[in-house]
Amino acid sequence: MGSKGTIIVTGANGGLGSAIVQKILGTADLAANYTGVYAVRKAATATKLNAALSRAPANHKHETVDVDLGSLADIRKVATDINDKVAKGDLPRIRALILNAGYQDHAGITMSKDGFEMSWQVNFLSNLLLSLLLLQSMDAQEGRILVVGSWTHNMEDKRNDVTAAYKDPRYPTLYPGAEALAKGEWSRPEEDPTTNSGFRRYGASKLCAVMLCEELASRIAKDPKLSNISVIDLDPGGMPTGIARRAGFLISFIVMKLVLPVVTEVSVRVKPNGVLRAPWKSAADVIRACFEIEPHRGEVLHLDGTATGPPVAKDAKDEAKRKELWEYGLKAAHIEEGDTVLVDWK
Repeated sequence: MGSKGTIIVTGANGGLGSAIVQKILGTADLAANYTGVYAVRKAATATKLNAALSRAPANHKHETVDVDLGSLADIRKVATDINDKVAKGDLPRIRALILNAGYQDHAGITMSKDGFEMSWQVNFLSNLLLSLLLLQSMDAQEGRILVVGSWTHNMEDKRNDVTAAYKDPRYPTLYPGAEALAKGEWSRPEEDPTTNSGFRRYGASKLCAVMLCEELASRIAKDPKLSNISVIDLDPGGMPTGIARRAGFLISFIVMKLVLPVVTEVSVRVKPNGVLRAPWKSAADVIRACFEIEPHRGEVLHLDGTATGPPVAKDAKDEAKRKELWEYGLKAAHIEEGDTVLVDWK
């Protein structure tokens, strides 16, 4: 059981994360032949994940791990534990690293234990750290690293026209520099007390995540031992999940729990890769990207559901900005020699 590889899913108790787990459990080959490592903030209160696992097939080998993505020390501990288990043969090599966990503030701002703006740390920095630390345990021939992206990373994407967040002339770019984003010095509630301030920072953090995918894929492609590993950026669309739970009663309950679940079940059948999608559909897209399509090597594969070639922000293609973000991220995460097997990591 679980001999083909390990599947790691972060944010496994969220709306999309728990749907991904359900998709794994419902796919006979994956459930029987892959080991699941499901990362949540607190296993004891992970009700959605626990409910899914209570119905898991008897032959599915899995474990749930606690990880606070707002703590670099916590991330390092979990990664070290996984690497140790793989090295000892207690876990098979990682076939799919699904970096799904997400964070979004709205009218307020939250700082992490490490002193970074929480959206930036969870959506970008934690993914950088986990990817670099876990590369040594990846399946070097078939492994895939998938980061859950978002159209909000691109100010020019027409799907953002529904919000006024990107129309404020004070914020002409989502990349004012790595430090301004990391330290929460940009789009602060004092400047804009509406929910647009948090939405803007969320979009900026997702831009950083896409920039990470571009840079990581470029460096992996040149690595003598890791070049067969694929890097995927997948936009799951707008879903009724808990990402907006800090938005207040109207959005977090009325819209996300009552209205959107009904609307998405209809819209996803009319336009599968449309703006609004059900979590089960996006979960299937994640599994498809990791296991059902041909590997995409040499550069990042950008997906919008099952569609290829979604619009990518110009900043994500800017090599100078990507390098600045990468180098800042290395310092912020305290990456040192010996932390990663990636040859071109500096």
